[in-house]
Amino acid sequence: MPAKPPQAAGRPKDAGESKGASKPCPECGKPASPATAPFCSPRCRDVDLNRWLSGKYVIPGRETDPEDAE
Repeated sequence: MPAKPPQAAGRPKDAGESKGASKPCPECGKPASPATAPFCSPRCRDVDLNRWLSGKYVIPGRETDPEDAE
């Protein structure tokens, strides 16, 4: 009986797989949906957007001096 060929790590993805579906949703951890990637649902996408708009997510930067403003 011939042995099964090993599945290579670099094999091409199936046509039905999307690259966003392999990672979990950053909000709740459920599998991501291709329609709302990288999130699992429109609700999680909207929660993330609300956090950005309300200022809960902040990208740190250096403080500006009054002299730098000129």
